[in-house]
Amino acid sequence: MTAQLAQINLGTMVAPVDDPRGAAFMGALDEINAIADRAPGFVWRLQEDNGNATSIHLFDDPLALVNMSVWESLDELRDYVYRSGHVDFFRRRAEWFRPEGKRVARWWVPTGSVPDVRDGVRRVEFLERHGPSPYAFGFSRPTPPLLIEPVTLEDPGARDLSGR
Repeated sequence: MTAQLAQINLGTMVAPVDDPRGAAFMGALDEINAIADRAPGFVWRLQEDNGNATSIHLFDDPLALVNMSVWESLDELRDYVYRSGHVDFFRRRAEWFRPEGKRVARWWVPTGSVPDVRDGVRRVEFLERHGPSPYAFGFSRPTPPLLIEPVTLEDPGARDLSGR
C-alpha cells in the first residue's frame, strides 16, 4: 500500500466572507484554488458546488473556515504553498485571518482515499495536545508514512508479535 499526504488548515477570518475586509480574499479564492488544482502533485481538495469550502462550518463560529486537500508528497505541497503563485496570497494571510485562529495538521492517507474532515479536526487537536507524530504533524517535523497491512495469524510476523 502506498500513501499520499492529507492536510487541513483551520482559520478564523477577521470578518465575515461578505464583509469588505474579506473581499480581497474572497475575490482571490478562485485563483488560489485554480493554482492548487494545476499544481504538480495535487490530488484532491475539499469543496462544495461553488468550488470552495467557505460555506462548510465545523464550529459554532461562523468566521471559522476549513481548507483540506490531498497531495502526492510533502515536497509537492510545500512547493505549492511556498513556490507557486499561492505564496503571494499566503503572505497576505494576516489581512484576512486572525493569527490565533490558525490551526494545521498533516498526515498520511492510503493512496486514492479521501480523508474525512472530522478526522482532520481530530488530527489538529491531537497535534496540538501531543506534538508531531505519525498520526499528525506539521511542515517542520514530518514523519514517514505509517502503513498498516493486514495479515493472517499464520504470517511469521504476526506469530512473532503474538508470541505463538
